[in-house]
Amino acid sequence: MSTTSSSSAYKAIINKRSLDIAETEDGYTVNGAALQPDILSMGDGYFHILLENKSYRAEVVKADTATKTFTFKINNKPYTVEVKDKFDLLLEKMGMSSATAGKINSLRAPMPGLIIDLKVKQGDTVKLNDPLLILEAMKMENILKSPGEGIVKTLKIKKGDSVEKNQVLIEFQD
Repeated sequence: MSTTSSSSAYKAIINKRSLDIAETEDGYTVNGAALQPDILSMGDGYFHILLENKSYRAEVVKADTATKTFTFKINNKPYTVEVKDKFDLLLEKMGMSSATAGKINSLRAPMPGLIIDLKVKQGDTVKLNDPLLILEAMKMENILKSPGEGIVKTLKIKKGDSVEKNQVLIEFQD
């Protein structure tokens, strides 16, 4: 039995440098290299990290869970980290990422699921990466964000609706 199979995969953009991170039974892999950090919470957003016989003091300066963007200080040096989970990466693959920002016509379901919350209503103006709704899929809550700027024309769904992959969820004004 292998102890290095990954259970969760992420992409982290740290100060504009991209890293592939996977959780394993033994720790983590970063760009394929195994890491086993010892992380101790010191309370109130402060941590002590021991990694490869080196000691680091870490502080969470800012955490924006809606955009999955975090600011840390590691040994007093600031780092901005944007985390993308497998659903964010799937959205990018489907052309629904910030790289395709601009004029938007509609938002489609990236996967089948259940609408558990709506963050916008008809007539709302949205900007790139504004949270639009929460879609529960495979027992996980996924915040679907605006792929660009626009004004909500029509909500094609309501809270509690089940949706299919590629179903139009929100239409935006032309």
